[in-house]
Amino acid sequence: MMIKILAIGKLKETYWIDAIAEYQKRLNKWIPVHVIEIKEETTSDINKNKEKEGLLILSSIESSDYVITLEINGLNIGSEKLAHLFEERITYGNSNIVIVIGGSDGLSNEVSMRSNYALSFGKQTFPHQMIRVMLFEQLYRAFSIIHHQKYHK
Repeated sequence: MMIKILAIGKLKETYWIDAIAEYQKRLNKWIPVHVIEIKEETTSDINKNKEKEGLLILSSIESSDYVITLEINGLNIGSEKLAHLFEERITYGNSNIVIVIGGSDGLSNEVSMRSNYALSFGKQTFPHQMIRVMLFEQLYRAFSIIHHQKYHK
């Protein structure tokens, strides 16, 4: 069992890279988390951008993967429920977990349709780099809850 994060775009600033490296180091004692960065399309045609990015995302997903997409209209849940979702997948699932962070134009319909669970971090708009760090923090918090660590409090 592992978690794979498919993220559109590349992190450039060292403070985002350092923050993720710290959470990734902490998570490694419980579960491996791999990040695959997918090239962001930047043409003036938003639909073509989403379509091209969507094809690259879908080509990185196995048929047996449990896919969680980050979507503004997804479910907005608390940390305990997120921990329960991961614990349930680890205990009863037979697949790896793939978490998809779309580009600035959002996700293609095909990627949303492939999703097993649409998750939202709220209605606000955040930079994709920040969302990646927030996701890693929430993963660490969820696994702290699963393993009865004090971090969550």
